[in-house]
Amino acid sequence: MAERDSALIERPERPGRPGRPAQTRAVGLPAGLLRTARPRQWIKNVLVVAAPAAAGDLGSWHAAVQLAIVFALFTAAASAVYLINDALDADADRAHPVKCHRPVAAGEVPVTVAHTVGAVLGIVAVAGAAALCGAMTGALLAAYVSMQLAYCLWLKHVLVVDLAVVTTGFLMRAMIGGVALGIPLSHWFLITTGFGALFTVAAKRYSEAVQMEDQKGATRALLGEYTTGYLRFVWQLAAGVAVLAYCLWALESGGVAASALLPWRQLSVIAFILAVLRYAVFADRGTAGAPEDVVLRDRALAVIGLMWVAMYGLAVADL
Repeated sequence: MAERDSALIERPERPGRPGRPAQTRAVGLPAGLLRTARPRQWIKNVLVVAAPAAAGDLGSWHAAVQLAIVFALFTAAASAVYLINDALDADADRAHPVKCHRPVAAGEVPVTVAHTVGAVLGIVAVAGAAALCGAMTGALLAAYVSMQLAYCLWLKHVLVVDLAVVTTGFLMRAMIGGVALGIPLSHWFLITTGFGALFTVAAKRYSEAVQMEDQKGATRALLGEYTTGYLRFVWQLAAGVAVLAYCLWALESGGVAASALLPWRQLSVIAFILAVLRYAVFADRGTAGAPEDVVLRDRALAVIGLMWVAMYGLAVADL
């Protein structure tokens, strides 16, 4: 009995996780860091190809390599922000019924480790962008990291500004591929992308507000300050502006090439509007809280998206 008591006394314990062996903690730390970096959110960074795709400049190895580098660097920068955000919000997340399972809040990743890894990733991402893709790309990525850190510390508590900051983050993703390849960004591209991003962000907030109406104390900052009517107005307005801008761009982009079978660029308006209308179904139901799930799991939306890609590709190729 004495030997058993001695063994229990000598066994190292982790605060908040009694009896968990040190070896298990060591193995779990990399996995915890990876989970904190939100791999499911990395799909958003595919937007780095938006500007080159809009310009029809995806056909060279140089462009492919540059975009792969930009994707990796933007993913590192976004992961850095997630790590630092979770470290800053660890105490608040422990009181949240869902966020308490995040690795930092649950004690799987120490706060100091999350801060350190986040800072290193952010610095490496910005420095790598400047060295590998040019000073302007590095400056844009530095602006993204700075803005997101300001959001984590302060801006997420400012009404409307919080929506603008998250929207701008999406817009920067769409811009950085064009900046890295030296592609001029048209005003129609920026308007369509910006308001399309606002549509997605406001729909996400609206869905969260609908689902958490009776749990205002257990949701993100400021969500209780918005009414569902206001958020519905924002995503409907943003969807309308995005559709209008895309239509004007498609109609003003020039004539149809003699070799083209059909005016594919103009016809792509149909697929674009259908995609917006399909996504709006989930927004209206209050089930667009996770945009990546909507995009990946809805087959009809995926088919519409492929139709749009095919039409746009044919327009670029003048077929």
